[in-house]
Amino acid sequence: MQSAEVTALPVIASWQQIHQPMLLRHQLELWVYQLNTAIPQLSGNKWLKLKYHIVQAQQLQKAGFLTFGGAFSNHLAAVAAMCHHYGLKSLAYVRADQLDKHNPTLAFCLQHGMQIQLLNREQYRLRNDADFLQQLQQQHQHFLIVPEGGSSAAGASGVAELELALTPNGTASHVICAAASGGTLAGIINSTGCKVLGIAVVKDPSLPARINQLLHSSAKQHWSLNTDFCGAGYARFDDSTIQFCRDMAQQQLYLEPIYTGKALAGVFTLIEQGYFSPGSRLSFFHTGGLQGLAGLHYRKLITTADFALLSGSAAG
Repeated sequence: MQSAEVTALPVIASWQQIHQPMLLRHQLELWVYQLNTAIPQLSGNKWLKLKYHIVQAQQLQKAGFLTFGGAFSNHLAAVAAMCHHYGLKSLAYVRADQLDKHNPTLAFCLQHGMQIQLLNREQYRLRNDADFLQQLQQQHQHFLIVPEGGSSAAGASGVAELELALTPNGTASHVICAAASGGTLAGIINSTGCKVLGIAVVKDPSLPARINQLLHSSAKQHWSLNTDFCGAGYARFDDSTIQFCRDMAQQQLYLEPIYTGKALAGVFTLIEQGYFSPGSRLSFFHTGGLQGLAGLHYRKLITTADFALLSGSAAG
């Protein structure tokens, strides 16, 4: 059940058709779906995965969210923005050895009132452990625990409201998105009858099981998870991925190389390999996350020129 407050954040949906010679050669259409709000950190899948957690917090009379993420996490920025917008508190357990207040993601979170507790890598592995979560809940009884990435039944329910199969040019044969924590992909599978393809951007053997846990009993068909494009692993990317993001920016499609850029580059590789039948119409969900570009620039993993280009600030 939605509350009037939660639906008050306006969203703007848009479709963009991608034009590339490869698509013509393979007789394919490719459409990219984007969802934006007035708060950039809540664009893509972020607002959708958190909206029903807000409902839960209101129903349970919780003071705010307790969640988990890495030091440059899109999810942490989204939670900080969401809670600030709705007047809730936010507490994050962050995988980091020290608090770097110059990190642009954590700086944003702190500016928006988020409290931060640090966990080392060993401790962070317990983030889905039932005993650990019960201990945290006892310590923070007035907080709603939101899983990493917002990937829960509530998060999947928000994503399921999208009509990703209905492109401006007709019904898609495939709906595709990046997959990391699994909630977005599960929500898409639950809501569409066409083929769904997830492109994993993490090396995580538990990902298929976590997706299955969030699926409706009637939805466990017509989907697949491709794990061929993880590269060196999560948050790692090569020169070809960055070049692909640059090429897409020339078409005013702005990507980052961790999630959407890596996944869409994988889609083009599959197209080249003949994975999709001629005449297929592909719908790709852009899950946002452009705030992560600032962190990549901060760590000197991308150049200043690429930061400007990929974030769209170099346009015009």
